[in-house]
Amino acid sequence: MARRDFYDDPAAPPPNSIVPAVTAFVTDDQHRLLLVHRTDNDRWALPGGAVELGESVTQTAVREVREETGIDIEVTGLVGVYSDPRHIIAYDDGEVRQQFAICVRAKMLGGTLAGDSESTEVRWVRPTEVDQLDLHPTQRIRIDHGLRLPEADPYVG
Repeated sequence: MARRDFYDDPAAPPPNSIVPAVTAFVTDDQHRLLLVHRTDNDRWALPGGAVELGESVTQTAVREVREETGIDIEVTGLVGVYSDPRHIIAYDDGEVRQQFAICVRAKMLGGTLAGDSESTEVRWVRPTEVDQLDLHPTQRIRIDHGLRLPEADPYVG
């Protein structure tokens, strides 16, 4: 399903839903960041997705990262909570979501990089390479917050 992201855009359609989602700021032992190139908006992003009934935030992060990347993770902390009503996501089925995402910090436990139908590419990226990728501004905010020291206070906003 295709999607279009709006950010602080007066032309954005009014939202008709809010769905809790989880993204994961995953690093490996070389301090690289795990990113996916999404098929629905053709942009790079942290792996993640919607919370399913009966799941915790941690369980959602572990499941989504495994499904989207082939990598097994351990959640180690919180990067931030992102609920900016200026970020609207419109899907081609008529659903229009207001952003509500929790970004967790995680480390790689194992697995092998493997994409799924939601991504055209999965790769480890050095922090110095992030600026070369096409990212939605809200993804860039989460990555910037994640790059702070793990001891930093999580962002809530």
